[in-house]
Amino acid sequence: MTTTKRSSLFLVAGLTAAVFGHGAMAAATTVSVSLWDNGMMALDALGTMPGMGMNMPDADMGMATMGITTDMATVPAGEITFTATNDSEATIHEMLISPVPADGGMLPYDQAAYRVEEESAMSLGEVSELEPGDTGALTITLDPGQYVLYCNVPGHYEMGMWTLITVTE
Repeated sequence: MTTTKRSSLFLVAGLTAAVFGHGAMAAATTVSVSLWDNGMMALDALGTMPGMGMNMPDADMGMATMGITTDMATVPAGEITFTATNDSEATIHEMLISPVPADGGMLPYDQAAYRVEEESAMSLGEVSELEPGDTGALTITLDPGQYVLYCNVPGHYEMGMWTLITVTE
């Protein structure tokens, strides 16, 4: 078979249409995540005030000394990359993701260990412990629903280090 300039152009056009045209998968979404705290004394009130984990009774999020913020709260279903940056000056943080409980209640929490019970919370993945200033990423495929991003270093979740993300059709 003789390859001509014209047949080469048709071949390239056909491949481009197959890859980028009809039926192509939607581009992956990237969510920037900031893991932050109010400094070395951010855990000082741990155990002396109501916990600020998701749906914990008597939570006053205005008192949170740690948190997670994202550049978007709603994303389309499919492949999502969470790029987490530890914006703390001195504290190690991590980021996990779990579906919000079907009843909208609290995540399973071990008060004695000051940690979410990851297996019971159906953790879907994590960016493991990040030193201050470090960045890590987690790429995961999510179905529509509501999910919670949280830090599970002891005490951090209870001090307010979580946020919700909604995944749409």
